[in-house]
Amino acid sequence: MLFSQTDRPQEPAVVTPDTPLTPLRDGLGRAITDLRLSVTDRCNYRCVYCRTGESGALYSELSMELYLRMVRLFVSMGVEKIRFTGGEPLMRRGLTDLIAEVSKLRMARDPEERLDLALTTNGHMLAPMAKDLRAAGLNRLTVSMDAVEPDVFARITRVQDGFQKVRDGIRAAQDAGFERIKVNCVLMRGFNDDQIEGFAEFARTEDVIVRFIEFMPLEEADDNPESSRKWSPDTVVTHDEILARLEKLYSVQPLAPNHLSETARRYIFADNRSEIGIIAPVSRPFCGHCSRIRLTSDGKLRTCLFSQIDHDLAGKLMRGMEDEAARVWIREVVEKKEARHHIGEAGFLKPGRAMVHIGG
Repeated sequence: MLFSQTDRPQEPAVVTPDTPLTPLRDGLGRAITDLRLSVTDRCNYRCVYCRTGESGALYSELSMELYLRMVRLFVSMGVEKIRFTGGEPLMRRGLTDLIAEVSKLRMARDPEERLDLALTTNGHMLAPMAKDLRAAGLNRLTVSMDAVEPDVFARITRVQDGFQKVRDGIRAAQDAGFERIKVNCVLMRGFNDDQIEGFAEFARTEDVIVRFIEFMPLEEADDNPESSRKWSPDTVVTHDEILARLEKLYSVQPLAPNHLSETARRYIFADNRSEIGIIAPVSRPFCGHCSRIRLTSDGKLRTCLFSQIDHDLAGKLMRGMEDEAARVWIREVVEKKEARHHIGEAGFLKPGRAMVHIGG
């Protein structure tokens, strides 16, 4: 049991009806409605585009009670979508209980509306947990999976026999009631760009939405100057290249975005068998409609994946900051959210944390 009877939060989940909601917006007027919450930076995979293979967790994990308090703050300020991330979030004990507690919250703009709760996982531990995650109130699942050939999968993840576990996890999640599961594939030229056609077939046969992601400079530091895993423009398989290769196989048609801040450009096969998405932050940035902020596993607020600054929300709360003061402070931080990233531009600086230590 995650929360004791004495510790279980009792205050209302959202602002009261007589309290006017001032939606959380940044200095450019973008509404902030999406929170990525990392609950650990531990991971059981060592994917070549992410990890050096030598280091594990670098940052602390907080209590589930503190994560819940921070989530409640953001929900009271208009956040409506929560994505649980890592590291590998399924490694974190108590995650299902946290999801169950968050699922009790309601949107600030409409106390009858439930939050949209999602989770990103590598799928390795998903099969035995899928039913419990669904029962806890999780709405959506995204599985990170960078190859459909077992040997290529093992080479990328540096984990043997992982492919079958991930595929079994996807199927178990479908059996548990998760619909339209998304499968994310980060493409790196020379590593897995030969998997594009196989993923098109995988989307059709497994009834999932496959989303290809352009490789971003978010890997852990590697002191080897000859390393082929380091980001460079040449490693990026672009949106246009991916689409051209898909169109050699099947006729595909563009789909309208579900909302302006959607990260993927959506396409559907002409025979309506499943969907493909392409997330192109390098060749087709989508910063202008960004609605996302992030909390790291140690409670640092980050306004962009490529932020150079961590804002210590958890530290302020643990030192006694009250909720209303925290809301004021959060607004001040979000007001300065970056206009865009600067990947590929002169003077670009990688963030101090790798993706695994930030959270997707």
